[in-house]
Amino acid sequence: MTELIDNPDFRCGYIAIVGRPNVGKSTLMNALIGAKVSITSRKAQTTRHRITGIQTKDNTQFVYIDTPGFQTRHSNALNRTLNRTVTTTLTAADVILYIIEAGTFGPADQQVINLLPKDVPCILVINKSDRVKDKAVMMPFAQKVAALHNFSAIVPVSATLRFQLENLESEIRKYLPLNPPMFGEDDITDRSEKFLAAEIVREKLFRFVGDELPYTSTVLIEKFEQEGNLRRVFVAILVDRDGHKSMVIGNKGARLKDISTQSRQDMEKLFGGPVYLEIWVKVKSGWADNEAGLRAYGYE
Repeated sequence: MTELIDNPDFRCGYIAIVGRPNVGKSTLMNALIGAKVSITSRKAQTTRHRITGIQTKDNTQFVYIDTPGFQTRHSNALNRTLNRTVTTTLTAADVILYIIEAGTFGPADQQVINLLPKDVPCILVINKSDRVKDKAVMMPFAQKVAALHNFSAIVPVSATLRFQLENLESEIRKYLPLNPPMFGEDDITDRSEKFLAAEIVREKLFRFVGDELPYTSTVLIEKFEQEGNLRRVFVAILVDRDGHKSMVIGNKGARLKDISTQSRQDMEKLFGGPVYLEIWVKVKSGWADNEAGLRAYGYE
C-alpha cells in the first residue's frame, strides 16, 4: 500500500455508472471489479442504493458507483429518492459511464442523457453488443447516440462476456485525476456485511417473486451477529399487503425456503464462512411513500 501512495503517477477517482433501468449497470460493475457486490436481476429497479465497487490495478484505483436506474414511470417517495441519488452522484463523479443497450434507444435513455453534466468526462458504453448479429448496424447506431452529447469516448462492451472491458478501463483511466488510493489494495467495496446481506436477500426476492410482486417490497436486517467465523443474520422482508406476503411465502413455504437457501449460500460465498439465516415476511402498508420511513430503512 505504501508503494501505491508514493507513486506520483497513481490515478484514483470516482466513476459513476448511470443509465435507464435494466441496461446492465450492476452486471458491468461486478465484471469490472471481479466480484459480486451489486445485485442483479431482470427486474428493473433492482439497484436502490449507491453501491461502491473498488478495483485496484497497477497504478490505478477505480472507484465505481453503481446507481439506481433513473425512474420515470411512478412518482412515489421511493422513486423520487432513487432519482436524487442518481443526480447527486453525477455531480460528484470524476468520470461518468453512460450505459445503453446495443440497438435500443428510447425516451428513458434520452432522459438520462439530459441529466449528464457538461463539465464531467462521460464515456458512452454500449452494453450487450454481443447480441447484435449484424455488426454493420452498430456504427450508425453509436453515431446517432453520440450526436446527443459530447462524449469523451465510445466503447461497445459485453459485461457478461467481459468483452472490451480492458479497453473500457484504459479509457476511464485517461480521465481520472492524479491521486493516491482512497481504499486498501484488497478492498472491493465500502459497504458493510450487514448491508450486503440485505442486498443478497433482496436479489433473491426479485428473482423468485419478481414477476408477481410489486416494487413496494424491501429487506431489513433486524439483527446481524458474528461469533468467530459464524454469522447469524435475522431478516425481515417488508411488503405492502397481505396478498404480497402470501406470494413471498409460496405454497407451504416453498418459495420463502428457496429464497432463504440461495441467500444463505451467496452470503457464505461472499463472507467466507458459515451463515445462520432466518427470514420473516411482514406487512407494512405505505412504506414506499413515506419519506421519513425511507430514511429509517436506509434510503438516502
